[in-house]
Amino acid sequence: MVSNWQIQQAARVVRNGGVIAYPTEAVWGLGCDPWHGEAVERLLALKERPVDKGLILVAADIEQFDFLLEDLPEIWLARLTGSWPGPNTWLVPHQNRLPEWISGQHNSVALRVSDHPQVRALCRLTGPLVSTSANPAGRPSARSRLRVEQYFPGQLDRVLGGALGGRKNPSLIRDLITGDVIRPS
Repeated sequence: MVSNWQIQQAARVVRNGGVIAYPTEAVWGLGCDPWHGEAVERLLALKERPVDKGLILVAADIEQFDFLLEDLPEIWLARLTGSWPGPNTWLVPHQNRLPEWISGQHNSVALRVSDHPQVRALCRLTGPLVSTSANPAGRPSARSRLRVEQYFPGQLDRVLGGALGGRKNPSLIRDLITGDVIRPS
């Protein structure tokens, strides 16, 4: 069991511009402060991921995304609130309210409200986090702390221990406007 102190220490690292690894619902994730350009750049370099692909943001609750959702039609908000917290990532119009290093070349941003208690506790202390699978591009997603440490030996500012949430696959990704499935779960 991960202690509150450990979560607080990981949050401190994130607030100071660090890159961390942490367990999510199905796989280990890499995370950082989405507003800290150097941290995001470092995370992308670790993953060998181009910036134009964009990144997922994860939050503790829907209110952490209010700055992106305030102008959305009720029907779209109902889709979000009906599926969160949970394993649902939605592509939501960002309305130029996020840095390009988060949205990439897209007019939307991938958002998820986690149902993993540890991820939620971390996000309560940091606000939304970048959340991307903890693996270099083209390699299998990490399903253990050991695999994370093998992929990124000595390259992370903190690895927050804990257990995965028990899901078999990463979250479903859907387009909020059309409802289309982009990535099945």
